[in-house]
Amino acid sequence: MSYVIGVDLGTSAVKVLLVDKNGTVAAEATRSYPLFHEHTGWSEQRADDWVDGTVAALRELTEAEGIDAAAIEGISFSGQMHGLVLLDGEGNPIRNAILWNDTRTTGQCREIERTLGDKLLSITRNPALEGFTLPKILWVRENEPEAFAKAQLFLLPKDYLRYRLTGELHMDYSDAAGTLLLDVAGKAWSEEVLAAFNLPASFCPALVESHGLVGTLLPQYAESTGLPAATKVFAGGADNACGAIGSGILSEGLTLCSIGTSGVILSYENDKSKDFAGKVHFFNHGKEDSFYVMGVTLAAGYSLSWFKKTFAPSESFDQLLEGVGAVKPGAGGLLFTPYLVGERTPHADAVIRASFIGVDGSHERIHFARAVMEGITFSLNESVDMFRKAGKTVDTIISIGGGAQNPAWLQMQADIFDAKVVALENEQGPGLGAAMLAAYGAGWFDSLESCADKFVKHADSYSPQPEAVAAYKGIFKVYQQVYEQTRGLNEALAPYRG
Repeated sequence: MSYVIGVDLGTSAVKVLLVDKNGTVAAEATRSYPLFHEHTGWSEQRADDWVDGTVAALRELTEAEGIDAAAIEGISFSGQMHGLVLLDGEGNPIRNAILWNDTRTTGQCREIERTLGDKLLSITRNPALEGFTLPKILWVRENEPEAFAKAQLFLLPKDYLRYRLTGELHMDYSDAAGTLLLDVAGKAWSEEVLAAFNLPASFCPALVESHGLVGTLLPQYAESTGLPAATKVFAGGADNACGAIGSGILSEGLTLCSIGTSGVILSYENDKSKDFAGKVHFFNHGKEDSFYVMGVTLAAGYSLSWFKKTFAPSESFDQLLEGVGAVKPGAGGLLFTPYLVGERTPHADAVIRASFIGVDGSHERIHFARAVMEGITFSLNESVDMFRKAGKTVDTIISIGGGAQNPAWLQMQADIFDAKVVALENEQGPGLGAAMLAAYGAGWFDSLESCADKFVKHADSYSPQPEAVAAYKGIFKVYQQVYEQTRGLNEALAPYRG
């Protein structure tokens, strides 16, 4: 039996999957590493902690009972997006990595907007947000000039990990799309953006396709991981792109709904000229010459976790949601907006906060639970609605994460999205997507689509119910009014928050 490995380099841990030619996960291992929050809004990690954790996890895989390490043919990567790793002339990090969830760069975002104007969206296809990489580069240059003077090149997290394992410097298009330095449609570093901020072309690594072969393991890492020295190393992709691959989102009409702490609606796109005016993210896909559009709800699963912690701390989620499917759409006229920590799509607003609207004496806790689930799904539907208004087809949605664990919620998604919703048999997300890139790169399949046919296994599907669809369309129109109606109230309340 031959194997490939998918490495998912996350924010709190690295997870490695050993996958055979049937798409079956034969073994997996995880290692965590620390986060550093030296100041409010700061979020950093030591880049070499990623390397140490990955090496240890890979060693666990190769030593697993019944596994023939000599049969491992390839390895690829999924990585947390946007994080900044600055290297000196000898290829060593000059400081800790600044992560995607670091928010210190608001001033640099405004500088980027002033400097680039309309060119920002026309070239990079995305607004300047604190999470992206270019604002972090500018922050280091302005606030740590001595450190920045040593910087010769920047990498993203998984690219640093891969560089250490192979000695080769590359970045794939899907991860580069989240830097604000890439001409997304043109698939090249933007000379115009680099010049605008006095950054040399040499500051950026060579670009490569996600399934591209970038080398083999350095001898010391072959030895320390137990992998064959001839193991082929493929570039990999951004976590969202790999999550899409691992869920089979590889053709027009297919959309991913992922409900974790935050929520993501991600849809395949093959038209690079589609314009969403920066309201949703527009990135290069891990599939060659393809793209994806993505909207984000900041407090998706977090909203339900908050509700449980606050009103049912001693109960399980199953107990909390028992009977929720019997509550009719609309939760008895009760509406929830999931703005507990602000919002991202379509309202990039850090001040807005959540609301329950329409509370009356007949409502019981189960109505509130249903309203929270509906509100999360309405927020995600804002992205679906924008996709459709831009001419996209959204007819099948693959649902993963916490929202895929409850049949009533899956049916609710089908009714609110007015699309067929499909759950997966075995969710492995970005790690499986990374393994699929290795399998395709190694020549196991002639396309990512044929790989997905083998690796991505569908479970139950849910079709929209016409009566519920009609009810939700009316309620969604009310939901869309709540943001504007409560924005001023929340701004007035902001000074009183603890």
